[in-house]
Amino acid sequence: MDGFKKFLSEYAGAIIGASIALVVLLTHLYELIIGIVLIALGMFIGNYVQRNKYEVKEKLKNLIDRM
Repeated sequence: MDGFKKFLSEYAGAIIGASIALVVLLTHLYELIIGIVLIALGMFIGNYVQRNKYEVKEKLKNLIDRM
């Protein structure tokens, strides 16, 4: 019993993380999480482009010219 308590106290974080990952996989919440991450990434890119229009325009022009 003492060995089991030691195991639980030593690997509690890993056990909790694995349990949460298992729940996310079984309930298909990963689709929602991926969707939220993609929305946040799109918002970040849109904000960056809006604030740095001319720099982005020059970088795209240079990239297209290299092709």
